[in-house]
Amino acid sequence: MLGLGLDGYDPDSQHHAAVAFHIRVVEDEQRIPRHQHRKGQLILALRGAVTCEVDNAMWMVPPQYAVWIPGQIPHSNKATPGAQLCFLFIEPGAVMLPDRCCTLKISPLVRELILTLASKTDDQLLLAATSRLTDVLFDEIPQQPQEQLQLPVSPHPKIRMMSNTMAEQPAEWQTLAQWASHFAMSERNLARLVVKETGLSFRRWRHQLQLIVALQLLIGGKSVQQVAQSLGYDSTTAFITMFRKGLGQTPGRYIASLSTTSR
Repeated sequence: MLGLGLDGYDPDSQHHAAVAFHIRVVEDEQRIPRHQHRKGQLILALRGAVTCEVDNAMWMVPPQYAVWIPGQIPHSNKATPGAQLCFLFIEPGAVMLPDRCCTLKISPLVRELILTLASKTDDQLLLAATSRLTDVLFDEIPQQPQEQLQLPVSPHPKIRMMSNTMAEQPAEWQTLAQWASHFAMSERNLARLVVKETGLSFRRWRHQLQLIVALQLLIGGKSVQQVAQSLGYDSTTAFITMFRKGLGQTPGRYIASLSTTSR
């Protein structure tokens, strides 16, 4: 398998309507620095997880999900060690997809169509049978539901510092009061800044970040109790309640549902 960087391969050099690659992330290629493509890119997680960041948001993609990145949008990617991904590159205008980044929940049919396309050789991509497969894929992709697995961020240095620090030390930096003191601001002014820059209240923004970090830890093999402690929760029950409000299931059931169809 290729590393996350596709060994320098340029997907924009291909002029097929869609081209896909099955990727296994190797230890020294976990991150692709900021870049952009002419083609739109769908990053599908098969096993492990990938985080994608653009100018104003960060997406966490667990198994069964994909992040859609329209063409010409600068972005960077970071995957967990050993993750298995599929990169699907789509010619501009070939299919009706959102003109902004979003997270899609991928059906088993779409997943298998992408994997099948990824198995095709250059010669096979020219066959009529492959064209028909791509047509079915293009019919199905726009029907995939969007999921709220993104964290709004912004270029504002305070917001960047908060998101980076809270992702790395979630148990130590939890409250608005802590950050207000750190920035020598009033809590009210900092709360207003968070809403202005992210569109969310500090509490909702923090919970969204916690969901992303929790998914990374859970997919990495941490127990629910360990994740709750890592995020600074006084009780596992409180963490489970937050997780269920955000994603509709308990952490245990959510991760179990991912593992049933991941490869």
